[in-house]
Amino acid sequence: QVQLVESGGGLVQAGGSLRLSCAASGRTFSIYVMGWFRQAPGKEREFVAAIDWSGSNTYYADSVKGRFTISRDNAKNTMALQMNSLKPEDTAVYYCASHRAIYSVVDYMAPSAYEHWGQGTQVTVSS
Repeated sequence: QVQLVESGGGLVQAGGSLRLSCAASGRTFSIYVMGWFRQAPGKEREFVAAIDWSGSNTYYADSVKGRFTISRDNAKNTMALQMNSLKPEDTAVYYCASHRAIYSVVDYMAPSAYEHWGQGTQVTVSS
């Protein structure tokens, strides 16, 4: 049974920082692309960032580039998203997800490319 559990969300003022974590279990973590997505009320789930299986390559949405940093620790089966210079428009539920295919970055921005999802963690940025 694959499990992804996010933590680290909360309420922060604009300009502040938060660090999200995702703990994975139930499958070989180190061979899958992992991603972060977010969903604001009334909006579709959108891509935030992804990282390949080795951690050598990272991918970001234009809206977070330069402010967010994705990382992973395959020895601990964890992934993180460091979020700096937060803006009110970053307010959303953040989800971590595991890609469907091993050693594949195909469609890494598409939610449909990911097979397993966490329950989400709320991030609220006040102005």
